Amino acid sequence: MEVGRTAEYDTGNGTVMDKDGKSPKSVNFEQGEDQADGRKKYLTAKYGSHQMALIRKRLHVEMWLLEEIAKLYRSGDPAGAAPEKELDLDELLDLDDDASRRVFLQRFLQDAAAAPDAVTRFIEELLVQAKKL
Repeated sequence: MEVGRTAEYDTGNGTVMDKDGKSPKSVNFEQGEDQADGRKKYLTAKYGSHQMALIRKRLHVEMWLLEEIAKLYRSGDPAGAAPEKELDLDELLDLDDDASRRVFLQRFLQDAAAAPDAVTRFIEELLVQAKKL
């Protein structure tokens, strides 16, 4: 940013003015083009404490879900990488009751490498976690 004073001239009656008719006490600020383009502005939202608690709870469940799904698919090959399989938690929560959620999860996890009892335990635990949301 450059700061400068404009050229002054004497009006003849004892007052000094610049070319634009402003008093010499004004200062012109000229903004360079590189500064305006280089600075980006971001708008962030503030949430209330109750809303933040709900967001944290949801995030905790989603992180747990990702870890557990990775374990279920990796259990057959501990050294290998688990396939990228994601469960949409909103889709699960949109289902009406636990029976339909259980069927949805069994279809989703039918190709899991883990033992069937581990898959069943995961489904039951996920249904409990979903009720918290």
